[in-house]
Order: sequence, then C-alpha cells, then structure tokens
Amino acid sequence: MTKIKNKTKKKSISKTFLFSSTGIKKALSNYKKNKEQKKIKEIKLRNLTESNQIVKERKELRIWEERLSKESYKLKLKDEEIKLKERELKIKEEQQKIENKRLIKKDEDLGQIDKDLRLKEKELKLKGEEQFRKDIDLKAREEDQNRKELKEKRKKEKFLKEIMIQEEEKKKIENMKLKEWEEKFDREQKMKEQLEILKEERLRQRELKELNPSQNEKDINRDLSSKLANLDVDKTSEH
Repeated sequence: MTKIKNKTKKKSISKTFLFSSTGIKKALSNYKKNKEQKKIKEIKLRNLTESNQIVKERKELRIWEERLSKESYKLKLKDEEIKLKERELKIKEEQQKIENKRLIKKDEDLGQIDKDLRLKEKELKLKGEEQFRKDIDLKAREEDQNRKELKEKRKKEKFLKEIMIQEEEKKKIENMKLKEWEEKFDREQKMKEQLEILKEERLRQRELKELNPSQNEKDINRDLSSKLANLDVDKTSEH
C-alpha cells in the first residue's frame, strides 16, 4: 500500500510540473509572436514611407521632363522662324536677280538713257552692299543664337544626367541598408530561437531532475554550459 501511495504521489507531482512547463512555453511563444508582429508592422510602415518618397521623387522628375520638353518645343519654333527668314531672304535674292536681269535688258534696249541707267546701277550696287552687310549681320546673329542654344542644351543634358546619377546612387544606398538590416534581423532571430531552445532545455533538465533526483546537478549544468558555449561560437562565426 505504501509503494502504491508513493507512485501515485510521484505521478501527481510530475503532472503539475508538466502543466507548469506547458504554460511557460505558451507564454514565451505568445511573447515571441507579439514581438515579431510588432517588428513586421514597423517594417511595413518604413517600406510605405520609402515608397511615398520614391513616388514624390518620380513626380518631380516628370515635372523636369515636361519643362525640358517645353523648352525643346520653343527651340524648335525658333529654328523654324530662322528657316522662314532664310527662305524670305532667298526669295528677295531671287527677286533681286530678276531685277538685275530686267535692268540689263533695259540697258540693252534703252542705250539712249545710259546715264540714268548708270545712276540706277550705282543705286543697286549700294543696295547690294547694304544687303550684304545685313546678311553678314543676320548670319552672325544666327551663329550666336545657335551657340547659346547649344550651350543651354548641353547644360540641361548635364543637369538631367546628374539627377539620374544621384537617383541611382540613392537606390544603391537604400538597397545596401535594407540588405544589412535583413541580415541583422536574421541573426537576431536565430539567436532568439537558440535562446528559446536553451530555456526549454533548462526547464526540461529541471523536470528530469525532479523526476530523477539521483541525476547529478553538475552534469546538468555542464551540459547547459556546453550548449551555451556552442551558441557563443555560432554567434561569433556569424559576425
């Protein structure tokens, strides 16, 4: 009867410790899950903030592109105006040639008014010289305008290129930071998991000790110390 009572007593003690261990494990598991959910929310919030920043920067870049397009359209209009002036000048030159021919024919037909014709030829020569000076001045203005437009175009292209380089550098830095954070997060998660395993092992060893009092406590502590040492080695190798 005494042996039966002792066995019954031992079973009730064992069940009590098992229920206690299960409660601790459940509490630790809930704590771990809550902490992971909090970190996931923080990550999502950070990603949302970064995404909004990228959208803002893309919008600004689009505005710059529209401005450049408008400037390009203005330059195109100026170029068309210059071409139109060139065509008008060519027409005038053709008209001038026709007038010269007419005057020559008139000179052949009206030899008697040679004096008046010479005077008109002199006047035409003066006009031609004046037109020549105008042509030179117009050509100089056109070349100056072309140089200004080319300089402005190169300046805008350089500015746009610098913006694109800055965007690429910023993306590279953000990707590196994200990668470093992910590696750090993985290491921390791994360490936490190993610590949880050690905690569970300690609880299990205590339960075994209570179930088997003959087991040497030094052996239990030695076993846990060895596992802690292995954990430190793993942590060092990760760094």
